[in-house]
Amino acid sequence: MPIDKNASGTQLREFLNDAREAILWKCEGLSDAQARTALTPTGTHVMGLLLHLAVTESEYFIACLGREIEDPVIRGVIEAEDAQADFLPPPNMTLVDVVKIYRETTTAADAVLDELELDSPAVVPWWMKHRHTTVERLLVHMIAESHRHAGHLDIVREQLDGFIGLRPSAPNIPDLTPDQWKEQRLRMKELADRA
Repeated sequence: MPIDKNASGTQLREFLNDAREAILWKCEGLSDAQARTALTPTGTHVMGLLLHLAVTESEYFIACLGREIEDPVIRGVIEAEDAQADFLPPPNMTLVDVVKIYRETTTAADAVLDELELDSPAVVPWWMKHRHTTVERLLVHMIAESHRHAGHLDIVREQLDGFIGLRPSAPNIPDLTPDQWKEQRLRMKELADRA
């Protein structure tokens, strides 16, 4: 039975959109100060992750597919000499600004993807292996990248204010009380202490 490439593309786009939904949900209700609060030794924070994802989608789904990135903020980040610029939103940028950039980027990326087939060619100049590739490989890569950073956002957001869950359409979290979560954490600590 031949593979239905259209169905495969639809499924890949669904996985990508699930990650995008989770990413945006993790940003809801935060102040700019919370969104900029670094909660790991390497400085992981909500706004940085979101800007990084906007830059990454722009690079893979726009630039690597032969289109021009129109957003001046994204172009500035890409052209910056600081390799961490995509994780460091400028001081005058708000969370609302970054959410808007991310939404506009995913819309622009979708418009490009809508024009192409899974086997359409793509070039990723910074990849050593598979530099000359396809839209399908870019989709798989961006799904992995987006879900990875959605996981980072899960952890950062839980540390900020206790907000948990996979995404609004499927929270995928047991409905435990704060006391039940505390009890579970204590059980985990006991096991770790005994190991």
